[in-house]
Amino acid sequence: MSMLFRSTAIAAAVFAGTMSLASASIAQDKVITHPQGETTISGVPAKVLTQDWAVFDDLNAFGIDVSGVPASNAPSYLSGKVAADALQIGSLFEPDFEGIAAAEADVYFVAGRSAAAYATAKDIVPSVDLSVSNTEFISGIKHNITVLGDIFDLEAKAEELNAALDAKVAEASAAAEGKGSALVLVTNAGKLGVYGPDSRVAWVYNEIGMPSALDSVKDGDHGGDAVSFEFLLEVNPDWVFVVDRDAGTGENAGAAAALLDNELFNQTNAAKEGHIVYLDPQASYISMHGYQGVMLLLDQVIAGLNS
Repeated sequence: MSMLFRSTAIAAAVFAGTMSLASASIAQDKVITHPQGETTISGVPAKVLTQDWAVFDDLNAFGIDVSGVPASNAPSYLSGKVAADALQIGSLFEPDFEGIAAAEADVYFVAGRSAAAYATAKDIVPSVDLSVSNTEFISGIKHNITVLGDIFDLEAKAEELNAALDAKVAEASAAAEGKGSALVLVTNAGKLGVYGPDSRVAWVYNEIGMPSALDSVKDGDHGGDAVSFEFLLEVNPDWVFVVDRDAGTGENAGAAAALLDNELFNQTNAAKEGHIVYLDPQASYISMHGYQGVMLLLDQVIAGLNS
């Protein structure tokens, strides 16, 4: 083999290898579409930040390490799953943008309460909004699981998680069949409210199919549609699912049970039949769109309906 031919062959091989590596690098770039636009993610993210506990819940369901988390309101059901050395990057509503910039992360997730942070964060770090609409609760969670599976090259795991969620919803729907009407009550600083089909627990009505005992509910941001004990007795639901907002925000655990130990409420069908289910307060109020939280809540509903 001549030296000229040999050199040419080596050069061609090096060029081909370089092009192959370049093509692989380009292939790793993914354009992620989300509620606030499109974000390009290069490769599989190694350093991950999130401003939302539901997103942390989703990431943890995949076994993905999270380097930065909200500094407050960590749900107790996720206790022990947050790394001891995780960065605290601000509250659910007020991100620490300086800390986020200094972290030099590969991706930053916002959702729900922190969605407004996207406008600033997108110029600092590749950012993705994983907000979920309450009117498309389960499908929204499944969509986010699929998106995360795509981002982290864990598509098979995403399919497995979504299949398990579908099965759990089907189990809850079967348990709810023929059980009568339901109300989701929220207790808040000694006050009563009702959550309806557009609320943070809308899946009770929309996904598992329990008819609301109320024809119309005007959901409030925190306390639901305000009601009285007299009104509850008049509506007389067959089942009551309770969200203790005080416990959910870490202010007063057990406040809901104390409030509902009321002479009028105890005359309702739900109370007389023992058809009262206390939902995990943080899963239902803080991280309501989190995969593991919703699985937990569905288990509580199934257990209650089958008791």
